[in-house]
Amino acid sequence: MSLFGDGLEAAVQKAFTRPAPKSAGARMRYLVKQLKGTKAVAQLLRISQRTVERYVKDQIKKPRPDLAARLEREVKKRWQPQIRARARQTAATTGGIVIDTRARIGYTAPIGSTDDSRLRHLTVALPPQYAARLFDAQQSGATDQQLQQIAAEGLKEVYFQDDGRRAGSLEEVRFTDVEHIEFGL
Repeated sequence: MSLFGDGLEAAVQKAFTRPAPKSAGARMRYLVKQLKGTKAVAQLLRISQRTVERYVKDQIKKPRPDLAARLEREVKKRWQPQIRARARQTAATTGGIVIDTRARIGYTAPIGSTDDSRLRHLTVALPPQYAARLFDAQQSGATDQQLQQIAAEGLKEVYFQDDGRRAGSLEEVRFTDVEHIEFGL
């Protein structure tokens, strides 16, 4: 489970203007339309082509739990691509991104300062350049650790250094033991 990647996806999904299909048949019909055939859907979901056809005709209504999860994930991945792209573009150019997290956060600073990591609950609005970096890294297949590092750099600049007005000698922010993270656009 990718905590940061899934959080970014959930934030983008909040921008959807219409709800995704709910029933198994409607989801299957949507995937067949998107992938232009039942064979491609069958390969994607790792089921037989005949099973896909049965779902399309509503002959089967209730999928197995593992198939239901795969079906939901694939539909949400493809649902409203233009809305998804517009939400990312807005966050990356003008809006920025809000991070709400509860994690152990500390920093590396010169000797004599209190730099011990401690559990903090922060809600911080990051500027658009960090939203752009997060979305670009996510699209290029970055690991959760890389996304976490980008978020830590954003917290360093906005929360600890207050956009350059304080803590100029701060070297690095440690962002570990994430209990909760949620993104908002």
